[in-house]
Amino acid sequence: MNRTLAPLRFAWGLAARRPFQCLVQVTNRCNMKCGFCDFWPNGVPSDQELTVDDYVRLSDALSRVGTFLVSIEGGEPLVRRDLPEIVRAFSRHHLPVLFTNGWHVDREMARTLFDAGLWQVGVSIDFADSARHDIARRLPGAGARAWQAIEHFKAAARTPGRQVHVMSIVMKDNVEALEPLLEASAARGVGHWLTLVSDKGHRRGPASTLPAPGTGERLRALWKRHPHLRTFRDYLDGIDPFLQGAPDAPRCHAGEQSFNVDHVGNVSPCIEKIDKPVGNVRRDPVPMLLDRMKGLESVARCQDCWTLCRGFGQVMGAGGTRRGWTDLASRMRGA
Repeated sequence: MNRTLAPLRFAWGLAARRPFQCLVQVTNRCNMKCGFCDFWPNGVPSDQELTVDDYVRLSDALSRVGTFLVSIEGGEPLVRRDLPEIVRAFSRHHLPVLFTNGWHVDREMARTLFDAGLWQVGVSIDFADSARHDIARRLPGAGARAWQAIEHFKAAARTPGRQVHVMSIVMKDNVEALEPLLEASAARGVGHWLTLVSDKGHRRGPASTLPAPGTGERLRALWKRHPHLRTFRDYLDGIDPFLQGAPDAPRCHAGEQSFNVDHVGNVSPCIEKIDKPVGNVRRDPVPMLLDRMKGLESVARCQDCWTLCRGFGQVMGAGGTRRGWTDLASRMRGA
């Protein structure tokens, strides 16, 4: 698909209230052992994971529903040598976004991924101090390699200020250190994404510790000071009510306009509920899977997380809010 046309079709799908977000874990395997994650001990041999052909079929099936923001995640996606072909499969119809720890990124791989149609990339960095990042990721050199990956992606991207981001998980351990991290990403001329850690979903590690109430207010102040912080204001506004356990929290719409596909093809309403699949893309038609997820009461009542993927669904689902559209057209685009 034409790279100009895909974002327009995506925006049309949002306005038309079509499904628009698909999270894909292409593998659970990873070279790091982060304490907030329990994916890395639960991988399968590569020959059991979905193949490139499986992703081509999934991309084609999704294209008959709409144009999706496809988040390509792991584990660590780049442990798969065929990742560029997976990106290519999704870029034919959709907007593929890669989330990586950066360890396996070199200049050639960064160029290959963008040539394959990668739309945007987020490199996971949680501390400006690389030594602290290394401790959190349980791998010496992780911080330096992540910043190096940022430089490789910048060199490969057509518009690096819009396409390349640092992705940070907001948790108790790093909430006080976010401003230096934002200053570091700003100095490198890239964007910055934030998501609140999840501590209740399936495959979440023992170090997943939520920050205290008041974090949302702190993040709103950072949003005002740092124009490259690309996060919806409505999402930030929901953080403190979630942390306070507000009884009037909004209904979750996972499974209606967004859903998750794991490394072996199991489909669930969201990444937090991958242990409760509604089917598998290898045997079930995508329209049937989407129908099975509509209106699940277990999802509607769920208030287990306030991650960015949920926030995106809350802000832009059901046609989107006026402020959400404003942020999407300006701050989220790097304008």
